[in-house]
Order: sequence, then structure tokens, then C-alpha cells
Amino acid sequence: TIRFLAEHKLVDVMVTTAGGIEEDIIKCLAPTYLGKFSLDGKSLRKDGINRTGNLLVPNDNYCKFEDFLNPILDQMVKEQEEDGVHWTPSMMIHRLGKEIDNPESIYYWCYKNNIPVYSPAITDGSIGDMIYFHTYKTETPLRLDIVADIRRMNDHAMLAPQKRQKTGQIILGGGLIKHHICNANLMKNGANFSVFVNTASEWDGSDSGARPDEAISWGKIHIDAQPVKVYAEVTLVLPLIVAESFAKYHFKEMERKKLESEKKE
Repeated sequence: TIRFLAEHKLVDVMVTTAGGIEEDIIKCLAPTYLGKFSLDGKSLRKDGINRTGNLLVPNDNYCKFEDFLNPILDQMVKEQEEDGVHWTPSMMIHRLGKEIDNPESIYYWCYKNNIPVYSPAITDGSIGDMIYFHTYKTETPLRLDIVADIRRMNDHAMLAPQKRQKTGQIILGGGLIKHHICNANLMKNGANFSVFVNTASEWDGSDSGARPDEAISWGKIHIDAQPVKVYAEVTLVLPLIVAESFAKYHFKEMERKKLESEKKE
């Protein structure tokens, strides 16, 4: 579903976690298997299988990911030192999308359509592990500038009013990405349209569980907006949301352009 949005350029910016990047790449290199939440952790560990919820990822998948990533890190360091390239996490994600060269990948389409993808905690996952290991293989380590990315990210929102544009945010899940997106919209006195989709509750004071009304109090959602929170598991409801909104718009536009083309002929 997210790939559909990227492939047809129906979003302007994405924010994701390190896991959201690496698992997208890994699925193009090797399969992930459906398991159960109740599988025994000790047995899985002995078999070299990692459990992510009810998904099972063999250790070998990460070995393939390392084989894919290491030459890219070598080239990035070379461009850093020889050409003065000032790498940021979003630039790295752009390069990964280019190198995976697989239409099954979300980030391939983000690369093709020049959709910036931000990941403020890009080292918090296997990508970070590989970068860490790589520092022992090269005299000069790779440097990733998160300051340049926070400026670019916030500018997307802050400069929108100057272009007579409004901003909308669809936030899937919680945690870091939720706050990062909302905080960027604070720079323009709040997002005009907001949809949260997650299963978290607010009673524990977490940002993940915070309702849209809390974001309004901070100026992260505009005071006149009519935000919605959907209490649901994302993979169940996102296809329905996209089908009834983005997809309808996309296919109507395709039909309109087709009719216009036929009239010209």
C-alpha cells in the first residue's frame, strides 16, 4: 500500500524508522516467513531465526543485507573523501533506493520519483550495526549529518504557506516518526489535515498514545483542523483508507487524462 503511494507519487515526503528501510530492502533479497507470536524465543535463537511479531527473519537474510550494503558504504565514504559529498540520512536512503533497483521496494520508487525520506534514527537497527562494523574496516568512517536533514524536513512544512499550500499528515504507528512529523508541522503553526492510525492508549503518557487534541495544544496540528485518530492495526486498515482516498483520486485522474488525450486526437 505504501509502495502504491510512492510509485504514483501521491505523497510528498516520508518519515520512517531504520527497520522500515532495511526490511524493505531485505524483502527484495530474501523471503520473510509468517509465523506465530507464541513461538519459543530460545528455540528460534538456536535455529538462527529472528521473530518480529509473527514474522520470522532468518539470520541469513541479514548476511545478504550486509553483502548488499557494504559496497555502498565503501562508495559513500569514497565520495565523501574524494568529492566532498556531505551525506545525510535522507541522501543515504535515496542511494539505497537507487542501488536496490527493484520495483518491489518502496524506496526504489521514492528514488525514482524523488520523494525525500527522512529517518532521524537511521542507526537504530541493522543499518546502524553495518555502519558500526564498517567503521573498523575503513580509515575514515562515514559521516551522516542529521542537522542538515532536520532543516530540510522542517522546511517542507514551514515553507508550505509561502507556496499557498496546506500540509497533511498520515501517521502510521507511533514513537519517533509520529513526533518527528508532528514537530515539523509545528514550524507552521500546525498541520491542516491529520490522521493517526495506531493501537496505543494515552493513559501511560506516551507520545505514541497521545490523541490529536494533545498535538493541537502544542501547535503541531492547526487549531481549526479536524483531525482523526483510528484505533486499529495499520496493516488491516491502511489498504482500506488508501483505496477510498488516494487510489480513487489516482484512477480518476488517469481516466481524466485518458479522455483529454482522446479528445486531442
